Amino acid sequence: MTLHPALVLAAEQAQPVASAGRLVTAALVGIVALVLLITQFSLHPFLALTIGSLLVAGVAGMSTGDAVEAFSDGFGSTAASVGTLIALGAMFGKLLADSGGADRLVDTIVSRSGPRTLPWSMAAVGALIGLPMFFEIGLVILMPVIFLVARRAQVSLIAVGIPALAGLSAMHGLVPPHPGPLAAIGILDADLGITLVLGVLVSIPVVVLAGPLFAKVAARWVDVSPPALFESRVAAGSSTASGGSAGATTGTDPDSGSGGDAAVDRDAPDGGPTRRPGFAATLLTVLLPVVLMMGKAVGDIAAPEGNPVRAALDFVGTPLVALLLSVLVAMVTLGTGSGMNRAGIMGSLEKSLPAIAGIVLIVAAGGGFKQTLVDTGIGAMIAGWATGAGISALLLGWLVAVAIRLATGSATVATVTAAGILVPLLPTLDPTQTSLLVLAIGAGSLFFSHVNDAGFWLVKEYFGLTVGQNVKTWSIMETVISVSGLVLVLLIDLVI
Repeated sequence: MTLHPALVLAAEQAQPVASAGRLVTAALVGIVALVLLITQFSLHPFLALTIGSLLVAGVAGMSTGDAVEAFSDGFGSTAASVGTLIALGAMFGKLLADSGGADRLVDTIVSRSGPRTLPWSMAAVGALIGLPMFFEIGLVILMPVIFLVARRAQVSLIAVGIPALAGLSAMHGLVPPHPGPLAAIGILDADLGITLVLGVLVSIPVVVLAGPLFAKVAARWVDVSPPALFESRVAAGSSTASGGSAGATTGTDPDSGSGGDAAVDRDAPDGGPTRRPGFAATLLTVLLPVVLMMGKAVGDIAAPEGNPVRAALDFVGTPLVALLLSVLVAMVTLGTGSGMNRAGIMGSLEKSLPAIAGIVLIVAAGGGFKQTLVDTGIGAMIAGWATGAGISALLLGWLVAVAIRLATGSATVATVTAAGILVPLLPTLDPTQTSLLVLAIGAGSLFFSHVNDAGFWLVKEYFGLTVGQNVKTWSIMETVISVSGLVLVLLIDLVI
């Protein structure tokens, strides 16, 4: 995809406030400050993005009033468009975990898999759990079943763990309503329905490649036996104390209403679940927001404007409405369906929000950083250089995200920063290409997780790996997701 200079000029959102040399200095100072504040001073990314934005504006020569206004405008617009979606997604994921619905999905799928299909089933489980849940929550839920499946099947922990992690990570970086893709969609004004369809389309082969296929190689590099954790409760098929599933391979029927349901009944707090929701109801609930948003995208393509069916699909497929409806449905199918009373359901929803406050602030601050880049003219200058060099916008977005990811270790910071830098290129892109740019940035934000990434240490400690073993498995898996994601995005751009 080649960029036309005239279109790039049309993308300018503001006249440069200083010379090119000064703008370059301002951009470098802001990004270096951002990296150092996060990596060297362990400052929260929200504060680092705020300080970085003000530094960029100050070095570029903006007045203090204009600098604060630019950051505030970007912060507010991003929080308004993305913050509510992140909150609804967190509520949905919390209900899925607290009701035992996540356990039901994992146990049912894994218990019906043979030795050869086990890695593929684990990849499917990781992707399915990864759709509505943040990576860290999904990992906590999946770790007990990864341990148990590896132990019962007598295979390396890597052979079944890597496919599950690949499914989780690909959803986290490529598929809304996760915070990173949502932030990029909001900043780049991409169509969420198109992005969702393309994200799922890209994620399937990415998960296959980085999951079951790469796991065969990684298991030969690193052979780790699963620990005996959670083994004492397998016979009951109970949920683990950490919220994950146990007893996935006990041979009990996951839909029989025994075993896991009885354990839930014993351990349930007041108002909590007394049984697990059914597999079909849980699966349909998890897929509901995806179906609604995909329906909007299909309706926009297949039905003429003004068609009542298209109007209805546009309404229910709007991200806010789709997620709101999904939460309301989950309150019945997962909440009431698991025996939770009203107080239990409301308590679960309430407890979901504090955990995502930091994420919302980081994403919104990324929007403020973006607006500062736009208002100083830095973004338009970078777009002009990209045009002169003939660099594809998709490749450029991936490279910028990779650079920020390697420097800061944060996929979310990499996504919002790269999206902000690429904003001036939007008039060169049609809606499909804009969605592909979101995916290219998302893929870049996953590149080579290493020691400055909290996820690196989370996986290392859970799997009991050395740093070197974690690099050979987790870090390379992330790189495979990133590179294969970019390749698929570029191929789709050639075809569509």
